Amino acid sequence: MPALVYSIGDIVEVYCDHKHGGRRVRDWVEGVVVHADERMTAIQFRVDVYLTDGWMVPDRILWFNKGTEKIRIIRKSRISKAGKRITVPPLRKKAITSKKRAAKASPHHRVPTRK
Repeated sequence: MPALVYSIGDIVEVYCDHKHGGRRVRDWVEGVVVHADERMTAIQFRVDVYLTDGWMVPDRILWFNKGTEKIRIIRKSRISKAGKRITVPPLRKKAITSKKRAAKASPHHRVPTRK
């Protein structure tokens, strides 16, 4: 079976040690792909995650080799209280406008604004 290719922003499930209900468990937990290349994939979580030797990961990002069986595409669908299926948008950085880009490039240069 060929290895899946993940993209930044994909929502996946990872089999790892994490906190659930105040207890540490080893099970599937939801995360977001924050780095993906030909060798490694990095997943960031919203809950505390742990290495196999017991150490908590402070930035909540775990790295995996390409082709690992510990990552899978999310299987459950989210249902809102109204009973409608929710699609979760990928996390993206906001686009920088040209005025902000110019201000970052030269902090002493003032960008003229139209009135």
